[in-house]
This record gives sequence, C-alpha cells and structure tokens, in this order.
Amino acid sequence: MVDDAKRMRELIDILDRAAKAYYVDGREIMSNFEYDALYDELEELEKKTGIQMSDSPTLKVGYEVAGEIPKERHAKPMLSLSKTKSTDELKSFLGEHKGLLSWKMDGLTVVLTYEGGSLVKGVTRGNGETGEIITANARVFKNIPLSIKYKGTLTVRGEAVILYSDFKKVNEELPETDAKYKNPRNLCSGSVRQLDSRITKERNVRFFAFGLVEADGVDFKNSREYQFEWLKSQGFDVVDHYAVSADDIDTEVRKLEKMIPDNDIPTDGLVLLYDDVEFGESLGSTVKFPRNAIAFKWKDETQETVLRRIEWSASRTGLINPIAVFDPVELEGTSVSRASLHNLSYIRDLKLGIGDRIEVFKANMIIPQIARNLTGSESVDFPSACPVCGGETMIKKEVDTETLYCINTECPAKHIKKFVHFASRDAMNIEGLSEATIQKFIQERFLKKLPDIFHLSKHKNQIVVMEGFGDKSYQKLIKAVDTSRNTQLYRIIYGLGIPGIGLANAKAITKVFDDSDKCINATKNELLEIDGVGEVLADAFVDHFENEKNIDEFKGIIREVVLETANDNESDTLKGLKFVITGSLEKFENRSKLKEYIESLGGSTATSVSSNTDYLISNDSSSGSEKSRKAASLGVPVISEEEFIILVKQKNMM
Repeated sequence: MVDDAKRMRELIDILDRAAKAYYVDGREIMSNFEYDALYDELEELEKKTGIQMSDSPTLKVGYEVAGEIPKERHAKPMLSLSKTKSTDELKSFLGEHKGLLSWKMDGLTVVLTYEGGSLVKGVTRGNGETGEIITANARVFKNIPLSIKYKGTLTVRGEAVILYSDFKKVNEELPETDAKYKNPRNLCSGSVRQLDSRITKERNVRFFAFGLVEADGVDFKNSREYQFEWLKSQGFDVVDHYAVSADDIDTEVRKLEKMIPDNDIPTDGLVLLYDDVEFGESLGSTVKFPRNAIAFKWKDETQETVLRRIEWSASRTGLINPIAVFDPVELEGTSVSRASLHNLSYIRDLKLGIGDRIEVFKANMIIPQIARNLTGSESVDFPSACPVCGGETMIKKEVDTETLYCINTECPAKHIKKFVHFASRDAMNIEGLSEATIQKFIQERFLKKLPDIFHLSKHKNQIVVMEGFGDKSYQKLIKAVDTSRNTQLYRIIYGLGIPGIGLANAKAITKVFDDSDKCINATKNELLEIDGVGEVLADAFVDHFENEKNIDEFKGIIREVVLETANDNESDTLKGLKFVITGSLEKFENRSKLKEYIESLGGSTATSVSSNTDYLISNDSSSGSEKSRKAASLGVPVISEEEFIILVKQKNMM
C-alpha cells in the first residue's frame, strides 16, 4: 500500500506538470500516448487502493488559466470526455440509438455568445469552470460570423484551430527558431490568448462549432444533427460529422482513419455523440465526464526496438536537440528509426540509456515518438561540448523543463540563416541547398564559413550515405553549386546578409562599386550619394567591411566565382516605388518572398506606412489594422496581390 501511495503521488505530480504545460503555457512536455498511459495507471491504482487525492487529475478538468487576461466563470461547467480506443465500446455506447461521429479537433475550445444577432462575448474553456475572456480576438477569427439571423441569445461551443497549411506559413515568417511553434495546437493557443487582436487576425484562426448550448425559441426537432444544420444556416462552419449506428460505425471509423494524412485540420481522435438531445441530456454526467458523448482515439501501433544512440543536433538559437536513433521498425506502413526526444527532462522522465529496449509509435499516426522505456537504465550522459563547434554547453531550466544550449556565440549552427540566405534564389540560387540540408552539413562540420559551400565535393563519401541523400542527389547538388559560380556581384553582396541591404540596394551599390575591392573600400559619404541609401544602410555596409573576418570571407567567395555583368533591365520595373506589405498572402509563399520580388524589380519595401509609401499591399480591403488606417489617413493606395501583379505587368509594358 505504501508503494502504491508513493507511486500515485509521483503520477499526480507528473500529470499535473504536463497539464500545466499544455493548458497554461501552450506547450507539450510529453506525448498524448504517454499521458494517457500514466493517467490510466493512476486510475487503476485509485480503484485498487480506494484512495483518491484531492489534487488528482481524475477529479479535475484541465488546469488553472493564465492571469494576464480577464476571467469569467462558465454558466455550465465544460467537462472533458471519457475516451476509448475500442470500436466495440463505441457500439456498446450507441446501442440502438443513432449517433453523430465527428473529428475531435486539436485546438482551443471557445464559447461564443450572441445577443440580438451580434457577437458579444468569447470565452476560452480554461479549466472547465473558469475561462479567459477573448472577445476582441474572437471577432477576428477568419471564418467567424459577427452578425447572424437569429436575434435571441445564442451560446455555441466550438474549437478554435489553425490549419496545418496556415501553421506552416506562420512558422516560416517567424524570424528565429526559438520563436517557432512545434504544432498548430500550440500556435493556436498562443494566438487566441494574445493581448493584441491584430496578431490573432494575422494567424488565420478558424472556429468550428461542435455544440449548441442555448438558443431559446427554436425547435431543433430533438436532433443534434438538426442543430448542426441550423448553425450552418446562421453562418457557422461546423465540425464535419457523420450519422452512424452500431451496425456501420466500424466502417465509418476506418474511412476517417484513411482521411487523416490529407486532413488540413489538426485532430487527435473522434467524438461520438447521441443525436437524440433529450436522451443524451437525461443521462447526466459524472464529476468529470458527460454521459451523452465519448471520445475515440485510434490504438497506436507500437513496436519494440533497441535504442542505439542519441544524436545531438544544434540549432541557430544554440538549442541542442536530442534525437533517438533505434533499430528500424515498421509503423503505419513506413520504416522508422528516429524520434525526437524534445529536451533533457523528457530523457530523464523516460530513464533512457543506450541499449535500452523501448516501445515506439506514431503520434496521430504521423510523428514518431517513444511510448515507454522497458529497461530504464537511466544512463544517458548529456554532452558537455557542442557537437558542432566543440564549445561549452550549459543546461537551462524554464518552468519545469531542462534544455541544453551551446554558449559559443561563434558556433556555426547559430548562423544557419546566414547560409540559407546566401544560397537563396535571389542570392547565389543554389537549388537543393535547403535549410534542412544546411543544418545537416553544419552538424557534420562541412560548413563553417560561406566559402565552404564551394568545397562540398571534399565530403562526397560522407554526403552520399547521409539520410535523404544518395549519389544522384549529391551530383545534383554539386552541379547547382558549380552553376552558381557564374554570378553577379550584386547577388553576392545581397547574399552576405548585411542588415538592411536588400536586393535593390545591392544592385544600386554595385552599379557604383563594380568590383570587390571597391565594395570593401566604399566610404559612408560615397554610399550616401546613391539613391535609396541612407545613413542606416551606409553605416551597416561600412561596418560590415571594417571587420577583418567579413573581408576574408568575402574575398574567399570572390576567389570561387566568375563575375558576370548584371542585367540592368530587370531592376528598373518598379524603380522609385516603395511598398508596405500587411496581412496574409495567397500568391506569394510569404512576405519575405514578396519583398525579395519587389526588390528584384528595383522597388523598395518598408515595415510601416508613411507619406513616402506608394502602395500598401493587403488582400483584406476591409481590414482595420493600424497599417490600413494609416494608409487611409495619408491617401496611400491599398492594392491586393492580384492588383500588384497587374501593376508589374503594366510597368513592364511601358
């Protein structure tokens, strides 16, 4: 009994820490698989011992909300759902009743209230009892109806989510690795709970209704399915749902399982709900779960294997990420041999050691994870030296999570973005030298400074056996590197990544300083005479070439290339025009790509609207953003991407 009580205390602490990270901090410190396994273990121990601690997560729903945003108590508690991984249990749950099967979306649950046909309140689920008031942010959800036909009091529950496609775009535009989000759920949580609703709007948060709480005076024919149809008629997007019975639920679950890889909406299972409203509500609820619905999660296919080593991969922020490498196993139809270990705390919790027998699975049937450690040797040593530069490492602790960092400011891994920019289309245009590939090459110490790119052939034997490579990929990469040797000086200057020096500036500067020696020796006063180059850019350019390391690197690049005469025609198309970009984009991959394109045509860009701005590019003509308001007050034309493309065509025809 003593051992059981001790284990229960351990489990409560671990689950409490995971819940706080998930619900309050918007991050994950363990997989759903691991959380569910620990939760089930605690539940079994409570049944066995007859003891249930006051702080047990089996008595609670979620965790306390953050304190920065106003809070409000829900009129009706928002309970979580009991869950199963058995379709037989789903059949038993339904019995002779009709059910609705829908996606269990992986975002942030939000309650919306409408009065007189207008949205008046938005509140997050929070801990189920108390949520955070996010009305201003709810108003800018991408697909939210601000006005509806129904004029009574409407309360509707749904999930705020960010699509995988939007998640990718947002992450690409975030400047640093440590600012990037691990998954759409974390990004959505941070976006919905922003103090500045403009940020929420830019993140393309969407709302999918999954439950109608209140709408007096409407006959819903005692049907949840009818409620969904009525919500659609009011302008809401509702969760995809399918009518099922005990006879066909197996088939429907399998159909949905096949849809997961192509589903743009983040999900972590299914929800089965009685269509009969009165029957479902008559069943009441337990302390934790309502009895009118149940959640289903697919059984994770697990395989046992052996942990062979841990690779330590340094990133541009200095964070050193641990990656488990194990004997290959087949999971969900593919061979898997690697899985992220997230951080040092995760490794400690799993008690990992090289040679341990482990079970692995794919979270949501996509992302490889370690489910559990069957050996628990707890013998992993954390590296005291950075795997890239050999510099000293240090352990940082934030909240309850320990991470490993390289503290050498000159570590090549911290300059990944520099290499990526140098290889980009408008710089050296080295096809195939992606950020992921550059990170691998830096990790293997093939790249320490920019001229090393031109000597990758020295490492052929190592590259051809790297994961994702082969002789064909290697030959293609080396050909791209050799092709890039025939280039123009402005591409190199742009590729150096000097602060503020865009493509248009680089072209303007190299028209005047048309060889490498002239660039190195350019003075501030000489640079200020160039149209478009002001004090800040001139200082940045001169400062760059006052650094001996930068000069050596630049000369090293020049020795590897053959300089061609630049084609001046391209740069004149948008000459003299200044643009500001705001909001999400559709035609261009991200704002950086559009900015590069504008500068390649001789135009310039700025981050804020002023009297010198010629055009504000925005796809939302009704936007109330600060940039849009400023443009309106100054009489600056607002054009969409489509109109911008037409403008370029017209300029080319002149």
